[in-house]
Amino acid sequence: MERTAISELYEWKARAGRKPLIVRGARQVGKTWLILDFAQKAYRQYVYVNFEEDEFLKHVFENDFDIDRIITSISLRTQKDIDKDTLLIFDEIQAAPRGVASLKYFCEKARKYHVIAAGSLLGISLHKSDSFPVGKVDFVDLSPLSFVEFLFAMSENRIAKLLAERDWKMLAMVKDKLATLLKTYYYVGGMPEVVDNYRQYKNFAEVRRIQNNILDTYNNDFSKHAPVNEVPRIRMVWNSIAGQLAKENKKFIYGMLRGGARAKDFELAIEWLKDAGLIYKVNRTKSGELPLNAFEDFSTFKIYLLDVGLLSAINKLTAETLIMGNEIFNTYKGALTEQFFFQQIRGQADFVYYWSAENSRGEIDFLVQKEGKVIPIEVKAEENLRAKSLSAFVAKYPGLHALRFSMSDYRQQDWMTNIPLYAAGL
Repeated sequence: MERTAISELYEWKARAGRKPLIVRGARQVGKTWLILDFAQKAYRQYVYVNFEEDEFLKHVFENDFDIDRIITSISLRTQKDIDKDTLLIFDEIQAAPRGVASLKYFCEKARKYHVIAAGSLLGISLHKSDSFPVGKVDFVDLSPLSFVEFLFAMSENRIAKLLAERDWKMLAMVKDKLATLLKTYYYVGGMPEVVDNYRQYKNFAEVRRIQNNILDTYNNDFSKHAPVNEVPRIRMVWNSIAGQLAKENKKFIYGMLRGGARAKDFELAIEWLKDAGLIYKVNRTKSGELPLNAFEDFSTFKIYLLDVGLLSAINKLTAETLIMGNEIFNTYKGALTEQFFFQQIRGQADFVYYWSAENSRGEIDFLVQKEGKVIPIEVKAEENLRAKSLSAFVAKYPGLHALRFSMSDYRQQDWMTNIPLYAAGL
């Protein structure tokens, strides 16, 4: 399967001031696969070290940061000569004591070596590390497959090309097929192992089995890697997210966790899940003026999962419920649609917030800042084209142009553009 993030790795390789690269992302989003695919395509040779598996090399950074000694040790262990045309891959680098800190010295003393590091729970390790090499590394963030990547994986290259070309007229002609593919993506999601299995076998039961295995892995990580006293709170937050998103008002409510719950009781649990890459917080902003972060309300937020397919699995929605549609799906379609949309736009904007009025009368699903512009966005699961809050918001902040994503066809108005939901990734 092709990942669009590989282009960022090629850009990194060609960069004149290239630093060691850290590929960030949650467990099982395909970091190792992407790096190895890139290594095979872009380098004469590569050396792969997994510090969780190699007990000898796990301790290679402990004594000192003598790069020549480190390179010699890795070369002897892997039986490969390492030169400036070799890609060094440090996987699960958080398992090696002082491994992350070593990247500073590769940057300062041996930039001729091409180094990429990754790790399943690297975000947590970086958060705890006192010696993180600030300013000495580059980053690439990897997420589950986007809807466009999913289309390519399903060999729907023509439809993906129409999307890339924004050929709205032709896209309208295949709208029914796109709607089915979109609902399939709601079920399958973008976790690479799940997508690859569905691509080969088209078996929804097997898809759900793999998704449940991934969820079990995450649950095991809670008890294995999180502070012992935080594990119950982490599980409470994690288990509440589906219900939080199913509400009409998707603002995170601590009272849904347990009676009398307060923010200070769960702040660390939420941060742990964020650092693990399993959830994302979208804070409220109080204004539609630039810059949005100047009006950020840190106490009010929504939480989204890393993947819409995993959200479907947590909700135990069947393929028939999602793809054929019934009353149960009507309960969850708003949650799935917002989750899908956020998943497609995350990382494309400078800031992503949502807005709600102080009196709770009116809400904008997403308020995005990009390239010096504020863009109010409403997301609809079907073709419901009422946009009362959106029109009122644009009237309040003249000069803004709104976007509405729905299953309706592309259409431009003076104050708003309607874009088909399946084109969110564009």
